[in-house]
Amino acid sequence: MLQLSFVNFKKDTYVLVEGKENPDRFFIIQSGHVKVSHQTDLPGVQPVVLGPGDFVGVISCMAKRAQCETCVAMSDVVCISVMREQYIELIEKNTAVALKIIRTFANRMRTVNEKLMEVTQSTTSREDYEQLFNVGSYFDSLQQYDIAFFAYYQYIKMEKNSENSKKALKRVAVLKPRVNAPYIEPSQDMVRKYPRGSMVFSEAQKGLDMFIIKSGSIKISKVVDGTEVTLAMLKPGDMFGEMALLERKPRSANAIATEDCVLMSINMQNFNQMVATQAQMVDRLTTTLSERLWSMQRQLANTLLRSNPVAQMTDMLALQIEKMRISVGKGTQFMTNFMIEDIAAMCGLSKNEQARCLYSFMNSPLIKIEKGKIFIPDCLELLKQAEFYRKQQRRQNQNQN
Repeated sequence: MLQLSFVNFKKDTYVLVEGKENPDRFFIIQSGHVKVSHQTDLPGVQPVVLGPGDFVGVISCMAKRAQCETCVAMSDVVCISVMREQYIELIEKNTAVALKIIRTFANRMRTVNEKLMEVTQSTTSREDYEQLFNVGSYFDSLQQYDIAFFAYYQYIKMEKNSENSKKALKRVAVLKPRVNAPYIEPSQDMVRKYPRGSMVFSEAQKGLDMFIIKSGSIKISKVVDGTEVTLAMLKPGDMFGEMALLERKPRSANAIATEDCVLMSINMQNFNQMVATQAQMVDRLTTTLSERLWSMQRQLANTLLRSNPVAQMTDMLALQIEKMRISVGKGTQFMTNFMIEDIAAMCGLSKNEQARCLYSFMNSPLIKIEKGKIFIPDCLELLKQAEFYRKQQRRQNQNQN
């Protein structure tokens, strides 16, 4: 039988402290208000205020990561404490709680995405239909024609009278005989196969389903100012596309198959049925979203190092180690699957910035290049150096405040 406990917090006391390891519970606020802040907050950013019905600490608890936010009681606060192992039973008895958490996560991911784009590219991401044409043009220039055809085709469906639509029509006519772009039209297939190099969906495209990877790998990326920024590399068991499904807004990123993939598609009807009947699947979805939000929040911290590209790339490499949960001790070595250009792209560095700093990064004593890929001779030393860079940047931000 589910037994939840109530916890009282006096005004001005800490509910959560960022950096605390191994959080085993999260809190649902029953009364009172709290303010939430992050070490990654830019100078001048105000803390978020939450109240009854809101929750705190879910991301770190479900992802089993160090606490990623600091939460302080603004008044006397009463919270319901939910242990990690109680979550499945909680959502079996209260579907509304799970839906609120999932929808809040989707909204928060979109917000963090916007912040990432604003910081890395000095602009906000575009969700208008013209972005479909921009995506098609970008991949067309790289001769990745299956992807280009898919984006052009989706653009033509949305915009038929512009000058760019005429250009897209011409390119679609030229490319069609030589491409193999699957599922360019909506499909009811629950299980879908995507060959390597094909696009599952494009940013700014309308979307009404999410996906679970059964086999293969998917790259999540955005095209901004003529540069592709990699947001995540997903593997079997991962889920993606949930933001468009839950918020009924255009896709905020591209999903591209980097290997031959088999995906399971979930539409809104299936999703609602899943939430109501499959607590294990909802638990997995919450954990997936928590892990993704943790990663995005951590990537936001990385963007604060943009004034020092070598430091930023070092920290981005550290983030990949953290995401993989590699057990690190003194002398732990790791052969990555990343080229230095991959890490630079993840940082959102322009081609000009890459040309100026890749040589310095390549000659860092913390890494070696073997067969074009990055080899880390001592992961612990790299993690320590990355933490030093972040602490140094936090002190600078505090001084600005």
